[in-house]
Amino acid sequence: MDVLIRAERTEDFEAIAHVNEEAFGRTEEAMLIDQLRSSEAFVPELSLVATKGTEIFGHILFTKIKIIDSLSHCYESLALAPIAVRTAYQHQGIGSALIREGLHRAREIGYLSAIVLGHDDYYPRFGFTPASHWNITAPFDVPDEAFMAVELVENGLKNVSGIVIYAKEFEAV
Repeated sequence: MDVLIRAERTEDFEAIAHVNEEAFGRTEEAMLIDQLRSSEAFVPELSLVATKGTEIFGHILFTKIKIIDSLSHCYESLALAPIAVRTAYQHQGIGSALIREGLHRAREIGYLSAIVLGHDDYYPRFGFTPASHWNITAPFDVPDEAFMAVELVENGLKNVSGIVIYAKEFEAV
């Protein structure tokens, strides 16, 4: 399939909401995206859509997070969440294309790492490994293998450890 991945535009907001509602079978992720757009965590260049012609059938969002260590040092990273592909287009590589392009763009604009809470049989193909490798933990109880990190540049997480602090907007999901 000939897919174009680009940054979202204002006129895409409704279609992005529909993609997320269809993919997740609920409205919470679409509402979260709307709230994150107004937050300090939002990175406009990292809210991407997969399109063909005028149709939007995939979306990925990366937002700023903090990793706070035991000495209160603060390190900036990104959260990959949510990612959604309309059901008719799933299992065609669109999600993978969105992730690869998102990680590439994040690296290009200077981010050093990204965190994801997701399937441990899916995200490792993009370089994600358990965040515990760097002594990075989630702020909630989650299986170690499902909470993962990736260095976007060599040693992007060197000397980084601590607990991930998500934007407050995530608390509603």
